Amino acid sequence: MPDKRNFIVATPGRSPVDPNARVLYRHGMLRFLALGTRRGITGVPLEFTRLNPKIGLVTYAAARTLSVYHAESFRFRLNPWFDHWVRKQMLPGNHIISSYGYANACFRQARQQGGKTFLDGGNSHPDNFWAILTEEHKRWHCDLPPIARHHYQRAMEMLPDVDYVLSPSTYVSRSFLERGFKPEQILRNVYPVDLSCFKPRTTPREKDRPLTVICTGSLSLRKGCPDLLEGFKRALKRFPTARLRLNNYIHDTAKPVLAKYKDLPIDWSPGLPHEQLAERLRSSDIFVLPSLEEGLVRTALEAMACGLPVVLTPNTGTAEYVQPGVNGEVVPIRDPQAIADAIIKWGDRILSGADAPKISMDTQMFSFEQFEKGFIGQLQREGLA
Repeated sequence: MPDKRNFIVATPGRSPVDPNARVLYRHGMLRFLALGTRRGITGVPLEFTRLNPKIGLVTYAAARTLSVYHAESFRFRLNPWFDHWVRKQMLPGNHIISSYGYANACFRQARQQGGKTFLDGGNSHPDNFWAILTEEHKRWHCDLPPIARHHYQRAMEMLPDVDYVLSPSTYVSRSFLERGFKPEQILRNVYPVDLSCFKPRTTPREKDRPLTVICTGSLSLRKGCPDLLEGFKRALKRFPTARLRLNNYIHDTAKPVLAKYKDLPIDWSPGLPHEQLAERLRSSDIFVLPSLEEGLVRTALEAMACGLPVVLTPNTGTAEYVQPGVNGEVVPIRDPQAIADAIIKWGDRILSGADAPKISMDTQMFSFEQFEKGFIGQLQREGLA
């Protein structure tokens, strides 16, 4: 009887496909999970894990000494090292799951030796990613490219060897279909999200609390930082005492923009564990993230689970779960006035008390069990499970 354990999952660090590795292990299909770290992941035993802690150590050193952008660019320089290390451990017939530019040689070898290749579409097609963000960087006179050019080139070079794209959203799927991929190559892969801590508040909103707008993600041009700040600034004309809550993880591209809005009433926070983050969300009113490019915004799902209306662009992936006027609004990219209008619309509802929104969310849609069922079902339909 042939060995079912012929899947390899390979990413230099923790990634959205960690749950795929867990599912494959649970179904006896994982040969090994390859990580450039010194620790594995929960749900995959060490005997099914290959670790390269040297890569993780060098990555950590770069993160401590370089800016966010340059640390990321340096980390991408390590991908050929990771790729070569994984390729030496592959066997004929192995299938492999990885992401953009991480395992180019592994993908080529897998296809040459009868295996299938699965690309984690954590972001949209690299060409779409590069085009929309290059335009945004020009718009804000940012000298940095969207990502390191050498990584973009590796990501593009990987695409001819992709059999399947694991897509977390309609936005990602469409970006590949528009660039020549076939519908049968796109596998739905909505990452499971642990929302157990994220629940609506059980007490009435404090009447004397100012309108509180929150964004819990990092700040960058890709995530629409300028439009968020300008939209909030315009909404202040309606709500002069409103405040904006932000995470102080700031990308190099956002720093010049933030300097122009230094007078805004911003409540800064470091990254928080889930329990504290949930409390910060529950004591806020409206979540806003006007990203130009995302695969699936988990932070928006956390906000929705806490009962907040969300204001998102169609390019966030999560926008497909928004019912305008019911649990939030979908606004165009690069449209601060639309953001301001959405904040004002929901702010009036929230502060009036007469039409206070009661937003609920079916968190089971994003459970591990649902993810497992969908992923294995698709592999079975492709004759791979």
